[in-house]
Amino acid sequence: MDYTPYFSKNAMRMKRSEIRELLKLVNQPEMISFAGGLPAPDVFPVEELKEIMNEVMNREGRKALQYGPTEGDPRLKEELIKLMAKEGISATPDNILIVTASQQGLDLLGKVFIDRKDTVIMESPTYVGAIQAFNSYSAHMETVECDDDGMIPEALDDKLRYLFERGIKPKFIYLIPDFQNPSGVTLPRERREEILAIAEKYKMIVVEDTPYRQLRFEGSPEPALKSLDKNGRVISLFTFSKIFLPGFRLGWIVAPSKIIEKLVMAKQSADLCTSPFVQAVTYEFLKRGLLDKQITLIIKEYRKKRDHMLAMLDKYMPKLKGLKWTKPKGGLFLWVTLPEYMNSRELFMRAVEKKVAFVVGSAFHPHEKCENALRMNFSYSSFEQIEEGVKRFAQALKDYDAEIKRKESTVITP
Repeated sequence: MDYTPYFSKNAMRMKRSEIRELLKLVNQPEMISFAGGLPAPDVFPVEELKEIMNEVMNREGRKALQYGPTEGDPRLKEELIKLMAKEGISATPDNILIVTASQQGLDLLGKVFIDRKDTVIMESPTYVGAIQAFNSYSAHMETVECDDDGMIPEALDDKLRYLFERGIKPKFIYLIPDFQNPSGVTLPRERREEILAIAEKYKMIVVEDTPYRQLRFEGSPEPALKSLDKNGRVISLFTFSKIFLPGFRLGWIVAPSKIIEKLVMAKQSADLCTSPFVQAVTYEFLKRGLLDKQITLIIKEYRKKRDHMLAMLDKYMPKLKGLKWTKPKGGLFLWVTLPEYMNSRELFMRAVEKKVAFVVGSAFHPHEKCENALRMNFSYSSFEQIEEGVKRFAQALKDYDAEIKRKESTVITP
C-alpha cells in the first residue's frame, strides 16, 4: 500500500538525521568513530546513581513512578534556580519548563513559534538537530556567516536589514554561543552584547542553546546571553545530557512566563510530562552537591582528550594549503576546514574504508553547503583510538589529495 497520500505536508518535509544515517555505515568491527556527539561513558556516576535510585524508591517510589506535572518537579526547579544563579541568571519557577532534553525544547519552540514558511535565523554551520526540528514545521532557514569567534554581528545586522526591507520578519535568532556544535567556537562578550542590541533594534527573540557551557577547559567563562538580557528577548535551552548523562533525556527551558505557558500547552500534547522518576533522581543528585564534582571530572577527562587530538592532528596531518582546524576551549567538538578543492563526502567514503569516521560539513547547514568541512568529536574515543583514528584519517586525506592532483595532471587527448 502507498501511504504517501496520507502523510501531512510537514511529514513529507521531514528528513532523517544525516549523522544517524552515516553512523549506520560506521557500525563495523575495528571502526574508530569521531562522528557521534557521545559523552564518555567512563565518567558516568554509576555507583552514586545506584544508591540514589534506591533511596528515591524507598522514600517516594509510588509517587516517583506516577504521572507528574507538565511544568516539572518543583524541587528540581528550585535546584535549577540555584544552579542558574551561579551563571548570573535570575529565574522563578514560572520561568522554567522541564523537558525531555533540549532536543524536545527545540521541537516545542518550533511548535509554538513557527508557521509554514516562517523564517528563522541560524549560524552557518549550526546544530543538525535544530535544522531537523525547525524543518519539520516547514520553516525557511536563513544563515549568518560565522568566523573563529562565532556569529558575526555585522553579518546578522545585514541579514535582518535585507529581510525586513522585503517585508520578512524572522521569528527568532537561534545560536549556540558556547563551544558551538559543530565548530567548537565561543562568542566573546562583546559580540554577545552586539547581538542582543541587534535583537532589540529589530524586536527579535533570541534562542540560546547551551548544552556545553559548563564544560570549559581554559580561560574565563563568557556571560550567558540570558544573564545579559534586560528586555525578555532571550529563551535559553539547557540539558543534563553533556554535564551529567544523556540517558536520562532531561533538560530545561528558561523563558518569560508567558512563553513558558505556551510551551507547557505544547508539551502536554507531546508527552504530558517528563519522567518524574528521572527528575526525582536528578533532584537528589543536585541536592547532594554532586553535579559540581561530576562536571569537574568531565572537564578533566575531556581536556586531556582534546589536547591529545590536537597533538595528533599536528603530528599526522599533511601540510596542505587551506587545511586547518579549530582549537576549542571546551565542549566536545572541533571543526576541520579542508582545502577548497576537496569534498568531505568524498573524503568520508575513503575514510570509512580505512575504518575511521567523522560527520560531513553539509549536515550542519540547512542548504547543504559547507562541502569542504567536517566535524570531529574527541570526548568518546580512548586515547589510543584518537591517535590511531587521526592517523587513519590523515592517510585517507593524503590519498584523496593525491587522487585529485593525479586527475588534474592527466591530459585527456582526443
